[in-house]
Order: sequence, then C-alpha cells, then structure tokens
Amino acid sequence: MAYKIHKIDYFYCSVVDQPGESYKLLSELEKSGINLLAFTAIPIGPNRTQLQLFPDNSQKLISEAKKSNLVLDGPHRAFLVQGDELNALKEIHHLLYTGNINVYASNGVTDGKGMFGYLIFVRPEDFDRAVSVLNI
Repeated sequence: MAYKIHKIDYFYCSVVDQPGESYKLLSELEKSGINLLAFTAIPIGPNRTQLQLFPDNSQKLISEAKKSNLVLDGPHRAFLVQGDELNALKEIHHLLYTGNINVYASNGVTDGKGMFGYLIFVRPEDFDRAVSVLNI
C-alpha cells in the first residue's frame, strides 16, 4: 500500500472542560450517522476544550449541526495520510519542503501492526500549492 493522501475537511467546536462532554458530542454524532475519520481534543483555556471533527461527509455534519444547534467553525482543510510505510512521512515532508510549504501542525498514530494515520495542516494560502506538490 505504501501510502495515500486525502484532502479532508475539519471543523472546530468547543465544549466545557468537564467529564462526559466529548462522550455526549460523539454519542450525538453517532446517533446522526456521522462517521469521523479523525477526532482531537485540545484544551483552550482553564474551562474550555476545543474539539476537532474530521467527518467523512462534511455536508452531513453541517446539516446535522444546524438541526441540533451545534456551533461549528469550518470547514477548514487538511491532509490525511494513511499507509503502511512510515518512511512515507519523510518523503511527504521533503516534497512540502522543496515546494517551500510549511507544515504548521501535524499529528499521527500507528495501529502497532504497521499501519498509520497522519494529519498534516498547512496554511490556507498554501493548501492548493500543497495539493499540486503532493500530486493529489
């Protein structure tokens, strides 16, 4: 497989930083049939947590959010890299470097069996150029 790069949308929302808030949101998304490709939670102050939602269907998430009064910031764009060759990350970063595109954030995870997922964030003004450099 090596790796595949996908353009994906993501959205922000924030919740009170207390036990169960992510569970409540994820439960509502599941009930609505929203499938997430990735999910992150980041503290943004003493009492708030920012949730990043990476849906497989952005329009469905937007529609369901309106029905439930969930306030979303987005869509924003990122890249999702999936594969089985971690050396690919070096290759991807090299392509972006030679294209003079800065990766301003990234995170990833492996399954412990050779597969990985990796999110790459570039500045909005660099996104289309990154698409070209990465041959997506």
